[in-house]
Amino acid sequence: MLSFNRELKREADRLEVISFKVEGNSAKADTSLKKMDYVEKRITPFEEQLGAINQTLSQNTQTNTNILLGLTGIETKIKDIEVTQETLKTKISGVEEQFQKITATPPEIGNEPVIMIKRDKAMAALTDTEITVLEMLSKEGAKTAPEIKERVNLSREHTARLMKKLYEEGYLEREAGKIPFKYSIKKEMDNLMQKTENKAS
Repeated sequence: MLSFNRELKREADRLEVISFKVEGNSAKADTSLKKMDYVEKRITPFEEQLGAINQTLSQNTQTNTNILLGLTGIETKIKDIEVTQETLKTKISGVEEQFQKITATPPEIGNEPVIMIKRDKAMAALTDTEITVLEMLSKEGAKTAPEIKERVNLSREHTARLMKKLYEEGYLEREAGKIPFKYSIKKEMDNLMQKTENKAS
């Protein structure tokens, strides 16, 4: 009996020690849970801030992508402009070369190339004003359009058109050395007019 009581007491002591340890561990567990709650509360704001930062970074990434696309478009336009400039430079160089060739060629001084008189034109019906101009040039010699204008009482534009027409149809010669041009009747036309006058007389 004594041996059983001693054994029972030992077991009771052991149970008490175990119970004490369990209580101690339980207290530690509660403390740990409280610490975890505290840490979690401290971490939550950081997690929210990290989420906001990630969202901002995502938006910035999209913005940067848009900026890069915009820059690519600008680079393409710049290249197109450069190509256009090169084309214009080439054209301008060509025009300058042609201009230099033209300016390098000395202008012809004296009468322009003779336009051969056409007999059908010479015999065609002329207006009274045209006949007056031809007769004037035949009798008085070469004159400018402004000088003729004063004699036939026409406007400057009308006189210029009339003289150009007579020249292009082969009735007149034109001195191209200076402006205003000086017009004179062609010898062939002068002879035809003299023959007409002789026949009329």
